[in-house]
Amino acid sequence: MAVKFEEIEPAALKPVKGIRLSAVSAGIKNNGKTDLVLIEMAPSCRLAAVYTQNAFCAAPVTIAKQHQSSAEPRYCLINAGNANAGTGQQGLTDAINCCHSVAKQTGGQAEQVLPFSTGVIGQPLPVEKIDAAMPALVANLAVDHWYDAANGIMTTDTVVKALSKQIDLNGEQVTITGMAKGSGMIRPDMATMLAYIATDAKVSQDVLDSMVNQSANQSFNRITVDGDTSTNDAFILMATGQAMATEINDETSAEARTLYQAIAEISQYLAHAIVRDGEGATKFIAIEVEQGENQAECRQVAYTIAHSPLVKTAFFASDPNWGRILAAVGRSGVAAFDLSKVSIYLDEVCLIQEGEPAPDYSEEKGQAVMNQDDITIKVQLARGDAKETVWTCDFSYDYVKINAEYRT
Repeated sequence: MAVKFEEIEPAALKPVKGIRLSAVSAGIKNNGKTDLVLIEMAPSCRLAAVYTQNAFCAAPVTIAKQHQSSAEPRYCLINAGNANAGTGQQGLTDAINCCHSVAKQTGGQAEQVLPFSTGVIGQPLPVEKIDAAMPALVANLAVDHWYDAANGIMTTDTVVKALSKQIDLNGEQVTITGMAKGSGMIRPDMATMLAYIATDAKVSQDVLDSMVNQSANQSFNRITVDGDTSTNDAFILMATGQAMATEINDETSAEARTLYQAIAEISQYLAHAIVRDGEGATKFIAIEVEQGENQAECRQVAYTIAHSPLVKTAFFASDPNWGRILAAVGRSGVAAFDLSKVSIYLDEVCLIQEGEPAPDYSEEKGQAVMNQDDITIKVQLARGDAKETVWTCDFSYDYVKINAEYRT
């Protein structure tokens, strides 16, 4: 189960004006669980997105990008259980056919449908099952199906990841609701994860594009479970405009800052939920690197620690083997690194003070921190004012088991 994560109640997810959702079982998954989701956006809706940077991006990612640039999106179609990645030309054809299936049932245009898939790579998409389920999927659209939709996009996830916030903008109540999936193959770079956040605020396209990029960079692009960037990652931000009379068209305005803060909080909550639900995870680890020359080198150090199997397995064992953290910092590749100035902490327990073992450190102090579910590693580089944070989890026996048996 997820690390110190309390799953949200369905009733806590607030409807967003101009958004309807549906989830059904199309038989893509072998267990009969819901695996096909449709998000319908009102004609007034604007959409911004960031996608995976994996060169082998999945067929639906390619088609979603094309459709987003050629038409006003009205639907997001998401299937779980099959990634439709590594499927060549047939995969592209299958993704397009699924878009036509939505258009046929709704009376819209195929180019207004953005397809998304998640699941096993390299297997043909069962288009006939998706087509057969489409009438029920469209008929089931409703404003209060956020929880069902969040459940329907899960693969190896063990918990539903979703959250709502309501804020006041110039006397008008605005709702922001989001959902995400992800548990393994997590090291977004955009942005294995899918995330969808919608608001009924009225936002210009330029401001919305800025918001999706900023929030991705401060949330989904700061997490890693295993260092693997998926072929299917996507983060979608939708703004229907149905709760406001005045458009937010200046990202420096108070209204834009308030709205962005709510979107960023939901994004970070969902990103943390993905790490807390990391495959086999037993600990949630924040890695804070500060006093860097620039943000890039801070991320370089943080990700070197976060991707170290030796560090991650030590945390699973609750073993204060801080030499593994020290070794990761030392091999991070930062240019002209003066290790005599570096300090390293576990929470508030100092391990290394200016390159030397901390005189006050004891195994008992280190063990007390390692016994916790939530742990912070802090590294001070003493090179400047830049800082970055990355969130990760440990590696357990279950991670190997889940991924060894993924297709069985």
